[in-house]
Amino acid sequence: MNIVLGVIIGLIVLMSLVVAHEFGHFIAARRNGVWVEEFGIGFPPRAKAWVKNPEYTKWQKEKKAAKKAGKKFDKKRPKKWLPFPKGEWGKKQKELIFSINFLPIGGFCAMKGESDSDKRPESFGQASFWQKTKILFAGVAMNWLVAFILLTILAFTGMPHFIENQFQIDSDVSVSSGKIIVAKVLDDSPASRAGLKENDQIKSITVNGKTTEVGDTSTLISENEAHRGETVEYGVERDGKTENIKVELGGKDATYALGISMQQKDQALYRSTWSAPIVGAATTIQLTGETYKGLGTAVYNLFSGIFKQFSPDETTREEGKTAIGAAGDSVSGPVGILGVLFPAFVDTGFSNILFLAALISVSLACMNVLPIPALDGGRFLLIAIFRLRKKELTKEIEEKIVARAFTVLLILIALITVLDVIRLF
Repeated sequence: MNIVLGVIIGLIVLMSLVVAHEFGHFIAARRNGVWVEEFGIGFPPRAKAWVKNPEYTKWQKEKKAAKKAGKKFDKKRPKKWLPFPKGEWGKKQKELIFSINFLPIGGFCAMKGESDSDKRPESFGQASFWQKTKILFAGVAMNWLVAFILLTILAFTGMPHFIENQFQIDSDVSVSSGKIIVAKVLDDSPASRAGLKENDQIKSITVNGKTTEVGDTSTLISENEAHRGETVEYGVERDGKTENIKVELGGKDATYALGISMQQKDQALYRSTWSAPIVGAATTIQLTGETYKGLGTAVYNLFSGIFKQFSPDETTREEGKTAIGAAGDSVSGPVGILGVLFPAFVDTGFSNILFLAALISVSLACMNVLPIPALDGGRFLLIAIFRLRKKELTKEIEEKIVARAFTVLLILIALITVLDVIRLF
């Protein structure tokens, strides 16, 4: 049941993020004088469609003109959208078409003359280089904006921590839900000498008058390591009562700083107030850095692994196989995201699903910036190169380059999908 629910939630999230990406292109195109022929949710075949009412467009222009002239305008507002009959679907329209399509795997923004060489009025090709830049990267900007909004909401309602040293402003954060329970106290350790016991819940740690709320094991471990050799005070809940226990932590050469094994019950959520937008922006930047770091590691593992396969040394070849395996494990396609990630997150709560959506939104932005001709960053690079060379990027050349890059992408997606299916079963 979790798999079915996870797949449904995953499809909704993925489609929403792609539609947001395409909506960024749509806004930028309209603002920069490029005509958008159709904006679609999902991919064809069409399920239902509407066309913008020409009378509404006319009414808008008349209202704007009357306002500019300082005249009263009381003409009745016509319907903005009209049903688009199936019999007309094959015909070109002078107004924007909005469609809902059967394949729930994204969305699209069909602009007039998307080739760089198309010089018809209101086409993408006739736009200036700066206008094309804004249109191409507007989708990427929209995905980063969506991630920022989601993470800001999470910072205000309760942010889970998934990355090391995840950003927060200590003076404006409260920790809730997470419970760190002492599972075992090691003999002759700083914890046993101070009187910590099994089933104690560690709630806070105070060093030099500064108290840090403890909601996850990583926070406690990092605080213990940072203050080795010092005397710290733990806020401990025992049998329903709270008491403070002072512990002299082990020094740098000691085996243990504290000497306990821990168990985390429930998940720690970090809530901010005035700093929520700052936390949202900083976490978006952190996730962007982690995404590119992970991508770089995966590419390095892949190519170093392939290179090592040509070594005469068997140990080196085995290292290469391990590196290739690590590269494969670090990437995931639609099957892995829908069949593994979202079902795994269904039981962990809404906050985690929202965080995963923000992470995927950041990943979409990062991927589309890459200089691959089939993606936004690649198309920009292609247009820029021909502009610098002062040569015309003809429709034939552009389509040939983009088609070949797209073929390579499809092969890569197919390989990742095979790996996802193997991992799934």
